[in-house]
Amino acid sequence: MPNTPTFVLVHGAFANSFSFAPLQAELGLLGHRSVAVDLPGHGFEATFPAAYQAPQDLPALAAEPGAIKGVTLADNVARVIEALERAGRNGPTVLVGHSRGGATITAVANARPDLVDRLVYVSAWCPVDLAVGDYYAEPEMADVDPTAFASSLLANPAELGLLRTNFRTADPTALAAFKEAFAADLTDDEFRTFLNTFQPDENLDAGTEADRAKAATWGTVPRTYVRLAADTSMPPAVQDRMIREADALTPGNVFDVHTLEGSHLRWLVHPGPAAAVLAGLAGS
Repeated sequence: MPNTPTFVLVHGAFANSFSFAPLQAELGLLGHRSVAVDLPGHGFEATFPAAYQAPQDLPALAAEPGAIKGVTLADNVARVIEALERAGRNGPTVLVGHSRGGATITAVANARPDLVDRLVYVSAWCPVDLAVGDYYAEPEMADVDPTAFASSLLANPAELGLLRTNFRTADPTALAAFKEAFAADLTDDEFRTFLNTFQPDENLDAGTEADRAKAATWGTVPRTYVRLAADTSMPPAVQDRMIREADALTPGNVFDVHTLEGSHLRWLVHPGPAAAVLAGLAGS
């Protein structure tokens, strides 16, 4: 069907295409085509050192090189553009970003708005007035502790050239912090299952001021924001701020806004409501 869109799904930090499997199954059952992209250094390109297995060798894990070192936002953009070029041969494309994936889809639309028929942000970074990192100093992020996971962060990121987190920790304090931030409304088994899809490494480049949304390119693409009402890692206040900033940047092309109940990860574990929203956009 040449007018049926392909949903191109872009994951967030420490995640990969695997996390979209339940959503893709639901979309498929609703009759929709989708593809989940692994950004460079993610999925089967990720580094899982032997020291990450049990029993863990934390000093060795802290020193082990990672394939994601040196990966940039520009590399992520190139990977997504490649997927869009291929998907676009089959009809329209809807580019969906979650969490840190929002920075990637914003940069993609800055560079190649011709490849995107609609942007969808799901509790995702949409940097407009500030670079992504600068929002953490703003009032809307006051209740988010960026050092909450310090006990699970291994090595000095500047020295290792990447962020490495021990998601396989058994430390109850660290696990409680992870769950509170990402998945407070999941069962413990659901939470641990999702945690085991994460990879230990993430790249350091989340973009600069040069990667903020640009009215002349990004601003020409129709866009949707899916708010997650109980997200504690990206609170609704900062989601709403980015929506306001974007709408002020391009008042003639504003966000179509939807709200889903749940945490940062619930929509991926229980994807029915999110899939219904996306299916509703397919004909728009």
